[in-house]
Formats: sequence, structure tokens, C-alpha cells
Amino acid sequence: MKRFVAICLSFLLVSCAQDKKPDRRPFAAATTNAGPSSVSASSPEQTPVFDLSYLMGKFDPASHPDFVEINLEHASRKGMFLRRDVYDAFKKMYAAALKDGIRLRIISAARNFDAQKGIWEAKWTGARWIENGKNASEAYPDPVERALKILEYSSMPGSSRHHWGTDMDLNDLNPEWFRSGEGKKIHDWLTANGAAYGFCQPYSPKGKDRLFGYNEEQWHWSYMPVSKTLTELARQSLKNDMISGFEGANTAAEIGIVQKYVLGINPVCR
Repeated sequence: MKRFVAICLSFLLVSCAQDKKPDRRPFAAATTNAGPSSVSASSPEQTPVFDLSYLMGKFDPASHPDFVEINLEHASRKGMFLRRDVYDAFKKMYAAALKDGIRLRIISAARNFDAQKGIWEAKWTGARWIENGKNASEAYPDPVERALKILEYSSMPGSSRHHWGTDMDLNDLNPEWFRSGEGKKIHDWLTANGAAYGFCQPYSPKGKDRLFGYNEEQWHWSYMPVSKTLTELARQSLKNDMISGFEGANTAAEIGIVQKYVLGINPVCR
């Protein structure tokens, strides 16, 4: 009888010990249904990998697998492209804005190196006047001064956030338009709601928080879940002497194009 009881006790002890072993099975991380006021990070499988060629716009958005053409419902013209993840986020923001009586319209999106080179060199040579209504090649014969005037609103090829497919210009390119009426209403809505969909205005007013860089651009909005990664890549790897291959490129180092312009953005967007 004593032997039987001992056997039973041994069996119970083994069973209890087995019950207390840690569960080593793989487990899935808890997920939440993010509402419009939050932006979740991509999973490791979805996280895109970028290199300097991508950062500098050395590709064709029309044939890149991560890019899609913007529907005319959301754009001022055909033939504009954004990253698919950026466009998906924009469409959600567009729908929310529309419910509030705001119609967002993309007027410029991804521009690769060659497209930006066309804009820059047209302004550099005087074929296209700059924003102050002057022919830069005549008004500013000094190369650095000319580059700085163009840089008030236009990027050097290889240094533009528009290369990334994360940034877009909305509705109008005139600063005055956003200071009253419909323009102010749109900008106020974006300022209040853009971050809920992942968007930020990188070229905020200059001041103590943004000493350098382009003038304020109320129309320029960037999708932070992707553009932050690219901004960090630029901080770590992009050098002034890499900005080359166009007229006026020899001014990039003296101006400090990377530190003052590529990285001279609204701190909230970093």
C-alpha cells in the first residue's frame, strides 16, 4: 500500500513539474486597429530598403515596382507618381478632408534626378525665371549667389525630397494663396490633421527651430513613416561632393547643401 501511495505521489509531482515548464512556442505580437490618429510602423517584411541611388533619384518612378500612378481624381494632371504606401495614406487623408469640405489636389509628386535637373538648369540658365520674376543668369552672375536664389524654392538634382516618392505639392505653389481664403482653410486643415495620416510640412517657417534651408512651403507635405528613414540615410551617407552632374553643382559644397538644405527641415518631420 505504501508503495502504491509513493508511486501516485511521484506521478503527481512529475505532472506538476511538466505543467510549470515555460511555453517556448512562437507567438504573434499583439496588434491594434490603428485609427486615423495613429500611424503604425511597417512590419520587417514590409520595411523598404533604400540606397543612395534611390535617395538621389537615380531611377524612373514610372517603372519602379514600389510606385503607382496617381489617379486624376486626386491630381491636376496625368503622369504623376508616388510610392504605393504614400498614395494609400494620401487617399485616406483625401477622403477625410473631403468630408470636412476640403478638396486636396496633388500638383507635383515624384521627380527623379533628370526631372529635377531640367527644372534647376532652366532656372540656372535663365530659360525659366525664378520666383522673384528675375532671370537668374543675368541678375546673379556670381554662381553661389545664383544658386542660393534658386534654392529659395528649388532643389539641386540629387538633393530633392521629391526624388523619394514620399513628398507632394498640394493645390497651389503661391505662398500668398495659403494666407487667406480657400488656401488658408486648406493649410489650417492640413496643419491640424495631416499628422494623423502620417504627413508633415518639412519646410515650415524659418526661425530658431529651422535656421537654414528652403523658404516656407505651405504646399509641400511629406509622408513621415517612410521619409524619416530616407532623411536619416541622407544624414549618415549623403555628402556634398555627391551632388553633381548639372550646371552649378560646383557650388554645393560651399553652400553646404546636405546639412543646410537636405537636413534643414521642420524638426517635427525628422
